[in-house]
Amino acid sequence: MPRFTANLSLLFTERPLRERFAAARAAGFDAVEIQFPYELAISEIARELQEHALELVLINVPAGDLMQGGDGLAGIPGREQSFRHAVMQALPYAEALGVRCVNVLAGRQPADGDLLHCLHTLTANARYAAETFQSVGVTTTLEAINTVDMPRFLVHNVAQMQEILEAADHPTLKMQFDCYHLAMMGEDLEQALQDTILDIGHIQFADLPGRGAPGTGTLDYPALFRLIDELPYSGWCGAEYRPGDAGTEASLDWFRARR
Repeated sequence: MPRFTANLSLLFTERPLRERFAAARAAGFDAVEIQFPYELAISEIARELQEHALELVLINVPAGDLMQGGDGLAGIPGREQSFRHAVMQALPYAEALGVRCVNVLAGRQPADGDLLHCLHTLTANARYAAETFQSVGVTTTLEAINTVDMPRFLVHNVAQMQEILEAADHPTLKMQFDCYHLAMMGEDLEQALQDTILDIGHIQFADLPGRGAPGTGTLDYPALFRLIDELPYSGWCGAEYRPGDAGTEASLDWFRARR
């Protein structure tokens, strides 16, 4: 079966971030990912990873005001210097912690913004990020996010991710294939995985609707996991779902069944 990581930004949130590493290891995970790890010092994260024999697979470049409802950084004309500063904030974390992938969030099209200008800005910024992270042996990924959860998000389907990768034309720029977001946009996940697997740097998953654990919705994750295992994909699959009121440990039946 695929190799699974626990996304510590959504899982084990019953605990402070520093304590989630131990919880992930106790649950049986060998690796974790964190959307924005910057509340902890590099030394703190390194200590937790070493103590619990975990790999940190993925982090995000800081996204400015995106998570607070703003437009973000990467695809916003006029915010190029802020984006470069964000990349430089992520760089020492990625290098020191042995991160495999750093993800770039495109951001929202400003209400008065020109879409083509935004996409040109995103392409240039994605290329800059890829060049920067390549210098320390790290892959850069670009993620599509559905426009129901995040209206006006600039990149929200597979074709758009492919277009940015083609335009940026950088060997270490890949897709972050989030099954939940793409299913929300009506993508055929099995077909899309087969068509684009060589361009995928990281996979994430949650069920639909509700963004819950596999088995709580309509997506056939046993079949998807079998397909991923059959495809030429050597990366990790990140469990990035909302575990529900019963807590993370109670949501892990899908994981325990595959260990």
